[in-house]
Amino acid sequence: MKNSINRRNWIKSSALLAGGLALASGAINKLAAMPVMRKIGFAVKPVTDQTVIMEAPPVLKARLFANENPFGPSDAAKKAIQDSLGTSYQYAFMQMSALSGKIAAYEGIQQSNIMMDAGSSALLLAAAMHYSKGGKNIITGDPSYDDLPTHAKLHGGQWVKVPLTKDYKLDLDAMEAKVDDNTGLVYICNPNNPTATVVDTDKLKAFCERVSKKTMVFVDEAYIDYLPDPQGTTLIGGVKAGQNIIVARTFSKLYGFAGLRCGYIVAQPATIHTLAIYTGGAFNLSATTIAAATAAYRETDYLQDALKKTLASKDYLYSVLKKEGYEYIPSSANFVMFPLKMDGQKFVGEMMKRGVGIRNWKLNGADWCRVSIGRMDEMEAFAEAFKQLS
Repeated sequence: MKNSINRRNWIKSSALLAGGLALASGAINKLAAMPVMRKIGFAVKPVTDQTVIMEAPPVLKARLFANENPFGPSDAAKKAIQDSLGTSYQYAFMQMSALSGKIAAYEGIQQSNIMMDAGSSALLLAAAMHYSKGGKNIITGDPSYDDLPTHAKLHGGQWVKVPLTKDYKLDLDAMEAKVDDNTGLVYICNPNNPTATVVDTDKLKAFCERVSKKTMVFVDEAYIDYLPDPQGTTLIGGVKAGQNIIVARTFSKLYGFAGLRCGYIVAQPATIHTLAIYTGGAFNLSATTIAAATAAYRETDYLQDALKKTLASKDYLYSVLKKEGYEYIPSSANFVMFPLKMDGQKFVGEMMKRGVGIRNWKLNGADWCRVSIGRMDEMEAFAEAFKQLS
């Protein structure tokens, strides 16, 4: 029939409405699903949050290795999940559009500026695959979140690492100096992971305005909701100004959706169309996750309460470290990094024996620990185990 609608085309159209685009090809989906062992240059051994989780015992007193929000998701999100179950046999076409529309309205952008997916990981992968084509280089801080550049290397790209400043922040000037004709993308994680530092907002905005004229700039704002003024810090304004940048956001952190999986990027429509061939976009989201994210988005009271609890736990951790004679990097996120006085791998192992999971890094030739901020009982469990080793 002339008026009949092909289901796959309808799926594609709905993904577009929600900021996604066409379904990826079967070959690309297989690539995205392949397990990856990431070799992190600044780690003691190939390790990720995922490998630490898989190696951890099933029961822990404190799960402090994955930068999760232990206070979420909110009650409203949980109720939305339950309420959506009755119609979860249906494709969530309209719900996809409603969620991206809610985000677009708040940010003052168009839905065509948004592409959603099941967490930001798939979107990082899409950028890695596209901007590393032809052996292009990806410039990042060192250390910084390694997901995008590691996948870029797996797809034939080059990884250019730029050391942090003396105060453990991204060195924007040095990163800009590395940009050349073979640069595919500059990756900025702000606040940075694992150091939890944030760069000066005005300097970053000026950096993006200049550098985006030469190459794509990807600003990962996974932890921006932990800052005092997210709206004043975000680079989404650069997208609205027409700059050649990508801004990534996720519900995995302060919203407490790490397991529910919901994230999105904000970019120029042409960039969205370019990256859409590498991912299924919004159609990768389940109906239950879409319902939860729609209910939770900008749920101010909950977000403020979760942030307040996080800050209280962080202050407690600071006091423990100070009491034991340890320095630390002041944190602008939901984790804290501090230098160790013993071998990092041994420290992780001994803490794990005591039921506390944390991460370790090699930074400037020294052993460091990254502790995710948990509930107060988890921070107390960390303190008890830490005092036995410090």
